[in-house]
Amino acid sequence: MRKVIGIGETILDIIFKNEQPTAAVPGGSTFNGLISLGRMGLPVTMITETGNDRVGKAIKAFMEENGVSSDYVCMYKDGRTAISLAYLNERNDADYTFYKDYPNARLDVEWPEVNKDDIVMMGSYFVLNPILRNKVKEFLDYASNQEALIYYDINFRSSHASEAIKLRSSILENFDYASIVRGSTEDFQNMFNFSDPEKVYRQEVAYHCKQMLCTDAEGDICLFSPSVTKKYRVNKIETVSTIGAGDNFNAGIVFGLLKEGISRDDIASVSEEQWNRIVAHGMAFAAEVCQSLNNSISKEFAKNYGRN
Repeated sequence: MRKVIGIGETILDIIFKNEQPTAAVPGGSTFNGLISLGRMGLPVTMITETGNDRVGKAIKAFMEENGVSSDYVCMYKDGRTAISLAYLNERNDADYTFYKDYPNARLDVEWPEVNKDDIVMMGSYFVLNPILRNKVKEFLDYASNQEALIYYDINFRSSHASEAIKLRSSILENFDYASIVRGSTEDFQNMFNFSDPEKVYRQEVAYHCKQMLCTDAEGDICLFSPSVTKKYRVNKIETVSTIGAGDNFNAGIVFGLLKEGISRDDIASVSEEQWNRIVAHGMAFAAEVCQSLNNSISKEFAKNYGRN
């Protein structure tokens, strides 16, 4: 059975509404999607790091409770698990403040076994961070050599926009590794200083990776691939929180790729009908997570959705 392996940060999100804390939930961009896929009953592993503290131990236990293997979690002794304060605005979008205390030695773990057509999910600043870059590249080289399908969620926040030029070579390397690149118009604006999806695809992505998905908080989903170029209309919904919406769109896409039996070799020739079904899973997962303060799909949703 094909596996899903993610690499990224873990963090505790403390969520504020009207300046008052309302929830505290484990999170992280890749982490949120993997929890959803674990709840869907898929074999899921995460490569990450936490402090060897109460928060880190709680996050590790949360992974195990939700079907995500914690065998490749580095629990460092010097430093503490990262925490974010997520302030929801009137549209229930979050503005983040991060508190981080990392040790000098990081991500000291062995790699999980990766087989042909396993799906590797990666994203955010974690896979660009110069401190971690050599370790991340070591894993991506291994996964690529094993012919895994690599899904790259850019998730490039405005707090790193000033570093975009310095990080450009690593960004393009990640595009080279990727079978699919997914970013939002906000990500692309922060990264390239322009956000038009077709311009981003033609000028920045297509030379390196032929498949790109672009999401927009206010607009359509754009798909670019050699076989299909298409826009998908997103229905507006009432939200409780948009935290994790993009992360779970990614999870739905990965779920769809597995459900359709799409391999790395198949990805460039996926039909429009297959893409329609794959993107529908992404939209369903994203819509579900916006209905609560949780960062991942609910267990009830996973149970019922798995019957479809």
